[in-house]
Amino acid sequence: MVLDSILDDLKGYREGLLAQGFWALQVYRFGHLRYRFKTKLIRIPLGLLHIVLSKLCEILFGISIGVSAQIGRRLVIEHFGSIIVHGRAVIGDDCMIRQGVTIGNRRSDTPFDAPVIGSRVAIGAGAKILGHVIIGDDVDIGANAVVICDVPANHIAVGVPAIVKPKSTKKLPLND
Repeated sequence: MVLDSILDDLKGYREGLLAQGFWALQVYRFGHLRYRFKTKLIRIPLGLLHIVLSKLCEILFGISIGVSAQIGRRLVIEHFGSIIVHGRAVIGDDCMIRQGVTIGNRRSDTPFDAPVIGSRVAIGAGAKILGHVIIGDDVDIGANAVVICDVPANHIAVGVPAIVKPKSTKKLPLND
């Protein structure tokens, strides 16, 4: 079962085992795995090992994923560097995160407010998704967008602060 999950995650990475995002995701999944054990004799050493490994991911890759986050299947971290995922964030299946993305809280007086992101969401480089916002399925978040409001399914969010627009259904003509 664990091997199936690893292989499932690996499918989305062009670089395969060389992808730093893949390894950061596996360290997150290892930390999350320890919650399956009830006995402290196993859980505490695994927790300490996870802390060391997650700090190494932060130092080497610039990727920080909170262990309590809920991340679905086949998340792809396209490029490494300056990626933060809040410990209370929820991310659905088949999502993509690019470099410089922050998925976190918005205010210091509500530290546990974190985004809920649906499935098949593409998050552009430098985007910030802040506070308790709900991002629907099949959403595109533009590069450097600052999302502080909900985004319905099949929409795009671009700009600072982000403006939400429905995805275009028009087909562009092919050049002859």
